[in-house]
Amino acid sequence: MTNPLAPESLAGKRALVTGSSRGIGADTVGYFAEAGASVVVNFRNKEARAQKIVEGIRTRGGTAIAVGADLTDSDSVSAMFAEVKAQFGGLDILVMNASGGMEAGMGEDYAMRLNRDSQVNLLRAALPVLADGARVVFVTSHQAHFIRTTPTMPEYEPVALSKRAGEDALRDMIPILAERGIEFVVVSGDMIEGTITATLLERANPGAIDARKQSAGKLYNVGEFAAEVALAAVEPVPADHTRLVGDTSDFLA
Repeated sequence: MTNPLAPESLAGKRALVTGSSRGIGADTVGYFAEAGASVVVNFRNKEARAQKIVEGIRTRGGTAIAVGADLTDSDSVSAMFAEVKAQFGGLDILVMNASGGMEAGMGEDYAMRLNRDSQVNLLRAALPVLADGARVVFVTSHQAHFIRTTPTMPEYEPVALSKRAGEDALRDMIPILAERGIEFVVVSGDMIEGTITATLLERANPGAIDARKQSAGKLYNVGEFAAEVALAAVEPVPADHTRLVGDTSDFLA
């Protein structure tokens, strides 16, 4: 996938992408680094993968560090931002990409803790580190963004509800962000081929991804969707703070 960002267009900028040791987050942080940004590769327990991404960026002449954090642990999040402050002095871009909730054995409230409570805590903890005029991007899915008007697969419903609750709670913070010129945008996409969520959904409901692909006509792959996330960090914020990626006909009908 060709980088949608122009070379050196992010020179002097500092960006952190949560959950960027693989998948959409890894490709997004890669696009930022190629565009000249100093980047933070965040991971929960995939340190080796994160370090490999950092090494690749440095080999190509970029600036990157890997910082681990469990987003459900407020002390861990605070330590992450303290490290970012020490290394980079602050942030100009924060992409809130990490999510989950379909993992087994994490407790009935895990989706809500991760996708709502932890996201709010993450943004609050980031405020002292975010520069005035920074950009915050929250990554979600159409299945979550439109959950109140369009039903989704039963296997995904708890995650969708928690992601929408997280989006709403973050939107409530927009006035606070606006006081410092910090912009907020939601990127909502259809199911993405090749992600952990798609894999888990397919395991729980065989044929679900192919069915959605036939309905939508096309599903974005990881690199394509990451390109849209990267663009959301630099392009003008829509009036409703929402960037819709992919087919929405089934959701807006």
